[in-house]
Amino acid sequence: MIKACLFDLDGTLLPVDTEGFVHVYLNALAPYVSRVIPPDKLVPAVWQATMTMIRDTRADLRNEEVFEREFLRITGLEKDRIWPLFDRFYAEEFPKLREHCGQDPFARRVVEAALEKGLKVAVATNPVFPESAIRERLRWAGVGDLPVDFVTTFENSRFCKPLPEYYLDVAEKLGVRPEECVMVGNDMQEDMVASTLGMRTFYVDRYRIDRGAPTYEVNQEGSLADLLRSIREGSGVFDLIS
Repeated sequence: MIKACLFDLDGTLLPVDTEGFVHVYLNALAPYVSRVIPPDKLVPAVWQATMTMIRDTRADLRNEEVFEREFLRITGLEKDRIWPLFDRFYAEEFPKLREHCGQDPFARRVVEAALEKGLKVAVATNPVFPESAIRERLRWAGVGDLPVDFVTTFENSRFCKPLPEYYLDVAEKLGVRPEECVMVGNDMQEDMVASTLGMRTFYVDRYRIDRGAPTYEVNQEGSLADLLRSIREGSGVFDLIS
């Protein structure tokens, strides 16, 4: 039986070109903290610390800890010099980046439909951002006020996509087995990898990302409108809703 639905955020619930948005984000962050670290040092440090976090497989460290250790090691900065600026950036400047994202009315409807069916719902976004930034993007997507069961952030997660351990962790947090989950996403390598654990997959056709390899099993694909129909009708990947 299907008991849970995991939704990716960027490019799935939130219409956005993820790669383009990351560049916009870094171009906004760099001048904001430039009195502490110049842009030509900040951007490579953020990228390296992020990649270290994505690849890390240690279950005893949260993503936030991995990023922090690596970033401070690379830059030689003390945390109390830079972290308050990061926090202020997310509170004051990050919300202004909303203009670079769209909004799909079906995003709210598919999440509401999953909740109405009694499914446990997680926003399974790659937890490389702090909770404040993820909660902000949930508001942009029009789903920030919905009572989902779990949202992955870099404060509460130990792994990142595309590691299968990330999906195992989310299933455990929801109290379900992987084979009782449907993963909805637009990224072949980061989202569809959930199929290797027995999760059913729905490949969203808008803002689709596919780097060519590896490829994974896709059980259903289409738009959020198609997804809404499947949830409501209990068809496609949702034909085994309990």
